[in-house]
Amino acid sequence: MKIGIAGANTAAFAERDHAVALARAVEAAGVESLWTYEHIVIPAGIQSAYPYDSSGRMPDARFPDALDWIAFLSGVTERIRFGTGMLILPEHNPVILAKRAATIDRLSGGRLLLGVGVGWMKEEFDALAVPWENRGRRAEEYIQAMRRLWADDQAAFAGRHVRFPPVHCFPKPLQAPGIPVIIGGHSPAAAARAGRIGDGFYPPAAPPERVAELIQIMRRSAHEAGRDPASIEITAGAAPDTDTIKRYQDLGVARVVISLPAQTPSDLQHSFDTLHESVISQVSLCQANWHGGIGAP
Repeated sequence: MKIGIAGANTAAFAERDHAVALARAVEAAGVESLWTYEHIVIPAGIQSAYPYDSSGRMPDARFPDALDWIAFLSGVTERIRFGTGMLILPEHNPVILAKRAATIDRLSGGRLLLGVGVGWMKEEFDALAVPWENRGRRAEEYIQAMRRLWADDQAAFAGRHVRFPPVHCFPKPLQAPGIPVIIGGHSPAAAARAGRIGDGFYPPAAPPERVAELIQIMRRSAHEAGRDPASIEITAGAAPDTDTIKRYQDLGVARVVISLPAQTPSDLQHSFDTLHESVISQVSLCQANWHGGIGAP
């Protein structure tokens, strides 16, 4: 099982020196991936309910642009992968995003995982003058359009929400046939979308019982679309305890993404040691290695 770190672009790690320290430390420790959060803006006076906490209130969210943070850190690392968890896809121009993501993937050596969601905060959409309605359908079209731009030397697209005449868009991603698109979300609609068009599925903050239900929806949707459900890699957010991770293993989850308790570089080794003792050393992970930090294949 692969291990990632969630919310890596938050707290002190939003700043240059601390971000570099984090990326280099987790790479040396054998972590598979770092995952970012994204909100372009946080409007004051949010009324939308935050879906990842029972309080419905969003915690402090001050972090840099996810892709720019990844691009910078890919230049000071060699092996670790970077995932967006999640880009709010309907807020982006898909043509511009396709080029930005392909550039990062190319220059990083094929290490980008593009996690995307449809968003939950209407006030943010309003602030960006982006329509809230039909955002799920627009997101699906955007994924199709980006894949066309990544794959074709001369790409054209004519959809309901995005269209462009024949164009050349370079560079192409290093990963062929394109950057893995991981559908994020904890709703049945997100699970079904992952089954239809996702390279992966990531319900970020759901207990194993709920993840099991969503995986079944995803697999059923994949079958209906004529796809092999086994080809869709499953990622899950997990608390650092062995019981939860073992249950995810039994569900066929390929990657768990864990929040790192560290808030500063000085906290990193203690966090690694704690996670190793509570998770890595007690769970049978496929070819897990321990390098003085977190182990992963």
